[in-house]
Amino acid sequence: MNDLGRLEDLPVDYVAELRALNLVPLWPSLRGVLPPTMPARQTQATHWAYQAIKPLLLKAGELTPIEKAERRVLVLANPGHTLEKMQASAAMYLGMQLLMPGEWAPSHRHTPNAVRMVVEGEGAWTTVDGEKCPMSRGDLILTPTGLWHEHGHDGTEPVIWLDVLDLPLAYYLEVSYHLNGARQAVNPGHGDRAYARGGLAPTPVFGRSGRRYPMLRYPWVDAKAALEAMAHDRPDLDAVQVTYVNPETGDDVENVLGFHALMLRPGQTLALPARSPAVVYHVIEGAAHVATEAQGFDLVAADTCCIPGYTATTLTNASGSAPAFLFIADESPLHRKLGVYEVRADGQPSMP
Repeated sequence: MNDLGRLEDLPVDYVAELRALNLVPLWPSLRGVLPPTMPARQTQATHWAYQAIKPLLLKAGELTPIEKAERRVLVLANPGHTLEKMQASAAMYLGMQLLMPGEWAPSHRHTPNAVRMVVEGEGAWTTVDGEKCPMSRGDLILTPTGLWHEHGHDGTEPVIWLDVLDLPLAYYLEVSYHLNGARQAVNPGHGDRAYARGGLAPTPVFGRSGRRYPMLRYPWVDAKAALEAMAHDRPDLDAVQVTYVNPETGDDVENVLGFHALMLRPGQTLALPARSPAVVYHVIEGAAHVATEAQGFDLVAADTCCIPGYTATTLTNASGSAPAFLFIADESPLHRKLGVYEVRADGQPSMP
């Protein structure tokens, strides 16, 4: 491959003339934006230990009242993107959020999509579009783009959850903003009850709901039961995994990021091929070792790590004789929509 011309090869006065007209020669930077074989990635493999985060989050609860925080969050920032950008990957934002007993995080809505993965505590709830969603460990709660949502706490102990948003993408596209609103009236009914049985969708008078987000709360008790049933019924399966989907369409629950739950059998090691999207792993129950060719992380319950795209990864159950359960977030829906989703099973590039 021939070397391309460099910026310093051009006359200084010519470069100055280009800059004065807001022009930039492409060829000196072409290999930077279109590198051969492998994309340039700023995302670094990063591990956030919950036992280190929790005391600092509780301290934040003492230092900053909810009225001064609106959302009391410690952002899990990837150093590859710099801490100031507050992003875990190119399209994912992660944050650990704390709500203390009696607190109310006011109603608002925003353009980025968000989900909440409950880490610890009981008694809190999130009201989304008028539906009050109880929050228990391992539950996944959606707060999609444009829907009003607020958080409250009627219990006695702190409640902590992991936020996952596509905020970096919305910010990059210059469409990120929020609106404040009044406290919501709670409507009767719960999507997680209406769609509690697989293969059955409510159709009053033979009609579908037509709602883009018919189910807003995905209880962990149901997801765990599905995984355990799969493991029992299909001992031949290497990957015991479910994807959180819209129960009426089968589409991913949100339109930019994908969410999954994975069970590692006792003693199991699972080799995952390199895929184009970055991936976040969060341990709901048990312990796991997450390893790439370059490094590895030991994760215990409530720990989180991020692995950059195009990186083969090995997951190992580190829970002894018990299974391990992981929550996974990735950028696969976005990559599929853009037509760039890729799996490199043999490590070699192949255009989608």
